[in-house]
Amino acid sequence: MIGLVDCNSFYVSCERVFQPRLNGQAVGVLSNNDGCLIARSNEIKALGIEMGTPAFDIQHLVGQGRIRLLSSNYELYGDMSQRVQAVLGEFSSGVEPYSIDEMFVRFDGFEPGQLLEHARQLHHKVRQYTGIPVCVGVAPTRTLAKLANRAAKKIPAYGGVCVLRAESAETRALLKRLELGKLWGVGRRLAERLAVLGFRTGWDLAQADPKRIRRQFSVTVERTVLELRGISCIEMNDFHEPRQRIMTSRSFGKLTENVDEIREAIRQHGQRGAEKLRSQGSLARAVLVFLKTNPFRDDLPQYSPSLAVELSRPTDDSREILDAAGNALQRIYRRGYRYQKGGVMLLDLIDCHRQQLSLLDTSQSDADRQRSQKLMATMDELNKRMGRGTITLGTPSPGAAWHLRCDNLTQRYSTRWEELPAARAR
Repeated sequence: MIGLVDCNSFYVSCERVFQPRLNGQAVGVLSNNDGCLIARSNEIKALGIEMGTPAFDIQHLVGQGRIRLLSSNYELYGDMSQRVQAVLGEFSSGVEPYSIDEMFVRFDGFEPGQLLEHARQLHHKVRQYTGIPVCVGVAPTRTLAKLANRAAKKIPAYGGVCVLRAESAETRALLKRLELGKLWGVGRRLAERLAVLGFRTGWDLAQADPKRIRRQFSVTVERTVLELRGISCIEMNDFHEPRQRIMTSRSFGKLTENVDEIREAIRQHGQRGAEKLRSQGSLARAVLVFLKTNPFRDDLPQYSPSLAVELSRPTDDSREILDAAGNALQRIYRRGYRYQKGGVMLLDLIDCHRQQLSLLDTSQSDADRQRSQKLMATMDELNKRMGRGTITLGTPSPGAAWHLRCDNLTQRYSTRWEELPAARAR
């Protein structure tokens, strides 16, 4: 059996762990640059405020004291996600992170009669040890575990925990009420195509002929049909194939034409992209840098250049990537424009273990590669342990215009589980 543990209103819940005064309040977390809502508490949902609402549209509610808006604090959320995973690892045979607030867990070896009680215990222990409320859905497949988790969250009678059997009347009833567009792995366009053939609910799709579905759609949809029948055929690796390109970009905190500030932003984006590159075991053959002005400012001149620079060899070394990015920026930057956004894209990625070496490589070249790998691994390990940005190339300026607006940012708090023994005693 497979369980899906989903943290409720995760970003808001993380903030509430360290600020109990936020409990019961209408709280929202904002996107980068404090732009729009990306997380809502139940209280703010009850006010009819939708996800994605621009912050300026609800500032009057902030002024009235009816809601509280916070800047996103990803270091805090990432740390709390690791804590939840640590608890899950103690109560299951394996944890497979799906996103920052969702984790699949393995329940191999549990007797059917024990599973519901064990899931309830897991539900309680995560809240006790971390302060994060969760919902738990358990089923024979990941697709049905998603359905069980949805039921645990939406139907109060389950009390946050739902265990489903593949061919039970309970599962059938839930599938008959589930619109296809809300089924895991079925997007809006696919749901529309399936609706043309008469498939409108999860139950309809579960009754389809898998071979026919494969011929008319794809093997992915065929797997969904089989999963709905209780046949496990979707693995997490299916969702985590290495990306073919990596882009890191962000709007500046305000319009800027200062080349030093823009250069610093590009350097930070390049470093972050290189970290992602190494984490998936890839090398990049080229680096693309782009800038954008604000297309909605008709009163300002417009200029949105981009340039790709080929690297001398495939690499994941931040220094080589930043050198290429700096070269590209120097060539595309123009005075007289106020830039809104900039970014770095790493292109033409290859597996680091399948790199084709040059015939001109020498023992010195191999030694240089080994030194580079050790240096990058050391940087990544220090940043992982001490927090992102601890070790960087260059000297960032905290007050630069390109930095994000975070007017309501909460504290980072601890990034070490052992520093908060009280959390496990709650």
